[in-house]
Amino acid sequence: MDKITQLQQIIDSSDNIVFFGGAGVSTESGIPDFRSVDGLYHQKYDYPPEQILSHTFFMRKSEKFYKFYKDKMLELDIEPNAAHKKLAEMEQKGKLKAIVTQNIDGLHQKAGSKVVFELHGSVHRNYCMSCGKFFDAAYVKNSPEIVPKCGCGGTIKPDVVLYEEGLDNDTVRGAVHAIAEADVLIIAGTSLTVYPAAGLVQYFGGSKLVLINRDPTPMDNTADLVLHDKVGQVLSKIKL
Repeated sequence: MDKITQLQQIIDSSDNIVFFGGAGVSTESGIPDFRSVDGLYHQKYDYPPEQILSHTFFMRKSEKFYKFYKDKMLELDIEPNAAHKKLAEMEQKGKLKAIVTQNIDGLHQKAGSKVVFELHGSVHRNYCMSCGKFFDAAYVKNSPEIVPKCGCGGTIKPDVVLYEEGLDNDTVRGAVHAIAEADVLIIAGTSLTVYPAAGLVQYFGGSKLVLINRDPTPMDNTADLVLHDKVGQVLSKIKL
């Protein structure tokens, strides 16, 4: 039996599936990941991306942070791909209970998914650090100043989890609960090397663990089914 058929059978037999995804879910939409050969971490910048995307760097060198952020992270005209669309369809059909994502692009919601736990925040939520006023991504992208400012004069910060910052407790609680209650966990498009996010999969105690990733992961040998392929290409073959 080929692997797509096996995946189809696993999905057919469950209505309590949780999807845990990383950057590889969005690469087919044209958003670069971080750690692959052509990812952001292998491009040349004045500072390493890990340093630029840190809380300290944001506070001390806000202009340089925002130049990188607007250039590389704020892709507002990107559309959901086959993976996002299939997951939204799975939720609508009552198969998928939740999506837990490490991505900040909002493409799951754009595709129609409702229950999405964004572990690392979202580019679509931005707040004034002084008064707390909300701003959307377009305001940040189009602001005349490099560092977007609020009417009160405060600096606007994206609601994304930078290095040195902790994950949101409510989001983590929701994600852990969904994973712990799931019958099937599909992990896709992630190297499973980014913690604490990757550590959440240890709460899964269901019957079937599926891994879809272009490259091998540390959990390949513990999964019930492993597919080394692009996430959208795999999920687009599933019939609901």
